[in-house]
Amino acid sequence: MDKSGLVETVARKTADDGAEVPPETIGQVIDALFGTVERAGAIAEGLRRGETVALLGFGDFHIEETQPALRPGAALSQYVNSTE
Repeated sequence: MDKSGLVETVARKTADDGAEVPPETIGQVIDALFGTVERAGAIAEGLRRGETVALLGFGDFHIEETQPALRPGAALSQYVNSTE
């Protein structure tokens, strides 16, 4: 899934929950979190400061050796590996 697919999916999920968020706003939030070519996002800035960025249930972003890495959380691992 690319960024436009992610934006579309998130927009659909927010609409399903009755709290429709415009795709433009979702794109801005994704850029603020993950960054763009021109500007680092909040996760990258935290990693550069030596912090671990933890998202409850999803996992945490951290540095392993010198590379950014994601350690999946229990909820994410369980969902991805379930057979339902």
